[in-house]
Amino acid sequence: MAKRSKRYNEAAALVEKGKAYSIDEAVALVKKTSNVKFDAGVDVVFKLGLDTRHADQQLRGAVVLPHGTGKTKKVLVVTQGAKVEEAKAAGADVVGGTEILDEIQKGWLDFEVMIATPDMMASLGKLGRILGPKGLMPNPKTGTVTMDVAKAVQETKGGKVTYRTDKDGNVHMPIGRVSFDDEKLVENFKTVYDLLVRIKPAVAKGTYMKNVVISTTMGPSIKVQA
Repeated sequence: MAKRSKRYNEAAALVEKGKAYSIDEAVALVKKTSNVKFDAGVDVVFKLGLDTRHADQQLRGAVVLPHGTGKTKKVLVVTQGAKVEEAKAAGADVVGGTEILDEIQKGWLDFEVMIATPDMMASLGKLGRILGPKGLMPNPKTGTVTMDVAKAVQETKGGKVTYRTDKDGNVHMPIGRVSFDDEKLVENFKTVYDLLVRIKPAVAKGTYMKNVVISTTMGPSIKVQA
C-alpha cells in the first residue's frame, strides 16, 4: 500500500471508520477534509449490485446537475448547414464539419465534449479508434448525437454530466466543488441518486445500492447512507 501523506492522514482522521453518514453530514464533512490550496472537485461513487457482463445491466446516459459541476467544458459541435450558426449562437467553442474531422485525424483533440448531428455520424465512424478510447465519441444515449444542437450545447455548458457503469458495476461522477454551498452539493447528489434508483434494471438481483461514497480531489472517502 502506498504511503499516505501527512495532509491526507490529517483529513482521514476526521472521518469515523465504518460509519455511514447522512448526505447532509457527509457533504459538511467532505468540505472539511479538503486541505489542498485549490478549489477541489467533489465526486461520488456508487457501487451497484449489477452484473455488467450482461448488456441489460449496463447503465449509460447523462444527467443535468441543477447546480452544475463548477467547471465549464470545451464543446465541439460537428455539423453542417444551418446548424453551424445554431451551434455557435448556443455557445459552442468550436464548430465545423468534415474539415474538423480531418484535423482530429491529424491529432487535434482540444475539446472535452463532442456533439454531432446524425448526418455527420457516418463520417465520424472512421475516427472511432481515436475518439472511442478517450470517451469522446458522440452517442445518442448521452444526448450528444442530436438535431437539437442548441439544447445539447447549453446543457453541456450548464452542468450536464455523463455516467457509465464500469466492469465492476461502479458509477463515478462529479457533483461539484468544495466552494459550493452545502445545499447545492446535496441537491446535485440527490439528483444523481434519484436517477440511478429510477433506472435500476428490472433484472438486477439482490442489493442494488451496495455502497455510496463521496470524496474530494486527493481527499479520503466518506460513506453515505444508501
